[in-house]
Amino acid sequence: MESSAIIIGGGIGGLATAIALRAGGWQVEVRERADAAPSTGTALGLWPSALRALDTLGVGGAVRALGRPQTGGAFLRPDGRRIARIDVAELERRTGDAVHLLSRPALLGLLHDAAGPGVVRFGTPVEGAQLPDLERAYDVVIAADGLNSPARTTLFGPSYRAVYAGVTGWRGTVDGDTGAVTETWGEGRRFGITPQEGGRTNWFAAGPEPEGARSPVGEIAALRARFGHWHAGVRDILDRLDEGEVLRHDLYRLDPPLPSYVRGRTALIGDAAHAMTPDLGRGACEALVDGVELAAALLAAPDVPAALRAYDARRRPATRKLARTARVMSRMARVRHCTGVRNAALRAALTLGGPPA
Repeated sequence: MESSAIIIGGGIGGLATAIALRAGGWQVEVRERADAAPSTGTALGLWPSALRALDTLGVGGAVRALGRPQTGGAFLRPDGRRIARIDVAELERRTGDAVHLLSRPALLGLLHDAAGPGVVRFGTPVEGAQLPDLERAYDVVIAADGLNSPARTTLFGPSYRAVYAGVTGWRGTVDGDTGAVTETWGEGRRFGITPQEGGRTNWFAAGPEPEGARSPVGEIAALRARFGHWHAGVRDILDRLDEGEVLRHDLYRLDPPLPSYVRGRTALIGDAAHAMTPDLGRGACEALVDGVELAAALLAAPDVPAALRAYDARRRPATRKLARTARVMSRMARVRHCTGVRNAALRAALTLGGPPA
């Protein structure tokens, strides 16, 4: 008898799980709250572990062909002097792959094509109260319902929730190409610039702000007030911004961490399981790996409970370590005094190899 899964959420992690399970012969339905796939979005850094997951899904080659490999990079001071170099060649020697940069809509487009027509039902939200009925109707329920996951709240209660990390992020893209990745760290603030497919440049900025705040004179004005005196590379991006294309979001993390990523016949993946600040650029990567690892466990284990235990044992320690590292990086970036000591610590961390690839 064919096994069945329902996936709540048609984002990166949900689609990855659907593709892998369908390839293994499962019947899969994905329900997505949004009415359509997103058509806008900024670049994602896809690390080697995520690329290996994409290879398992059959789209790794397309991602590498469409995306931009990171060919160099550096952390800079606001005056443009270098804090530390990002050793891209060492990462490639160690893993056989570079970080590839690809926009979220482009990646989702590839994953939707691989999932096949009719798998994702758009405009069909699932509330937490529906979980018991879904567990009776399907062999497994997979909650990929994001940062403010209703499924997580239903299963583990309201004390496990997304909390404001004390930082607001701005992001967007501008016309024109850039080569290397740079991230500039100042007194409590930072500004990143990366290439993106299609000859465009992706940028992001972050700093401490009151939760929910917005600039009454526009976000470009807010960015120029905070970063307009930084080096020429940052000023060049600020000069090319369009107010309608600047995205502003408060940043959140899951706190406290979940005691398990499974409960009953439901498994949580991606931000629903381990939402972390984007300081390592690993949210999409870990959602991909979650999906592939969960599907592999379901295809290999003798029953669903055993598969979910195996998935939890494998993914929870790894993602909790990354979440802790992201939190440390966030605190480092917000240092406003003794930045020389902070910069030396950053250099040391990069010398020791940085986060797992």
